[in-house]
Amino acid sequence: MMSQAALQAEKVIGHGGEATTAQNVTNPGNSAEYADPSGEKMKALAWMGKNKVEMIECPKPKVMEPRDVIVKVTGSTVCGSDLHLLHGTVVELQKGDILGHEFCGVVDEVGSEVTKFKKGQRVVASFQIACGECFYCKQKLSSQCEKTNDNTIENAMYGGRTAGMFGYSHFTGGFAGGQAEYTRVPYGDVNLLPLPDDVADEEGLFLSDVLATSWHAVVDTGVKKDDVVAIWGAGPIGQMAAEFSLLNGAKRVIMIDSNWRLDFVKKNYPNIETIDFSALGKGESVTSKLREMVDNRGPDVSIECAAGEYAKGWAHYFEMMLGLETDTSELVNEMITSTRNFGSCGITGVYVGFTNHFNIGSLMERGIRLIGNGQAPVHKYWESLLKMIQEKQIHPSKMVTHRVSLDDLDKVYYKFEEKADGMQKVFVETKWSFPASESSPPLTRY
Repeated sequence: MMSQAALQAEKVIGHGGEATTAQNVTNPGNSAEYADPSGEKMKALAWMGKNKVEMIECPKPKVMEPRDVIVKVTGSTVCGSDLHLLHGTVVELQKGDILGHEFCGVVDEVGSEVTKFKKGQRVVASFQIACGECFYCKQKLSSQCEKTNDNTIENAMYGGRTAGMFGYSHFTGGFAGGQAEYTRVPYGDVNLLPLPDDVADEEGLFLSDVLATSWHAVVDTGVKKDDVVAIWGAGPIGQMAAEFSLLNGAKRVIMIDSNWRLDFVKKNYPNIETIDFSALGKGESVTSKLREMVDNRGPDVSIECAAGEYAKGWAHYFEMMLGLETDTSELVNEMITSTRNFGSCGITGVYVGFTNHFNIGSLMERGIRLIGNGQAPVHKYWESLLKMIQEKQIHPSKMVTHRVSLDDLDKVYYKFEEKADGMQKVFVETKWSFPASESSPPLTRY
């Protein structure tokens, strides 16, 4: 209800007018001006209401502006933050919005002012849409671009805006996402990175979000040589943040989660220590356990890679259900109380709005540095991360457990939500995908 109310309010208030690219083009079937004149159709994954997604058929998008690139999608994925959309936690979704903010592919068409790309080139897209010319873009802080999202509700809630984002509701500009056979990329010269022949889609895809987000969490929160790092959340972001922490010199990494995901981490990263919060003894807590493990002081740096949607206690469960808060403060509080005095805490998991019962006293009295890592500025890091893949310093395919078909993506969403089948990270193939690389899991159909 809150999501839909925000969408209607935005329609009444209107946009701010700062954006220099078309807003609210979330499905090329919504208007003839968005659809390719050839009449070609495509398959896509669309949000159809709270906890409901469906595969749909709609028109292929067209080049709308001179700097547009149309990408033929050869790989996409499902991110934990997509579940916030599924659940309706992120406001201003509209029935039929095409989802998906991580994708790679082949250039299919280019606008008249595109200079860097030609038809047939392999590319990966950043999840954020940057103009390349504003105050933030000039500093490579592309996730805060001032020219690709003029949503007034976000501006009022946050006191500022993020960049536009693919497939992430009208709250972030209203752009159709990449869980589809084609996607329109505004400012294509800025928001696409060429993929070299020695980097397969199964690895290059993750430059769009996961790798940059994890790296940014580590360097922005300030992990340095000999630090002990604690990470909340053993999903793909937490997994790569752990790997990057070790690359950045951390002497120990401790990961907090429950269920089979900790087993997955133990198998792939035997040098990472773990805490299963669901198996703690009577009188034990994550905070007491971390103190016990780290010199009775706690970790130097803590990073939250889970998100604010997941309540652990009844109070927050009911407050969120009743709309009295949008996010639970439980994990952030746990992180703050667990970290050593004058240590640093970073929030990378998605938090949408407002929370109750925040432990501001511990933050102030103990000198904890609490950092909102923000949406990671992909453009700042993706070239150096690509080089790390090429030099075999990192292996993104290690986090991929499933290869799935776009045709089954609605079913995959529900499997991913349930953490069923040991699903950690998926590679979504389309009819345009290249033959699977050696690192790819076999195709699973649902």
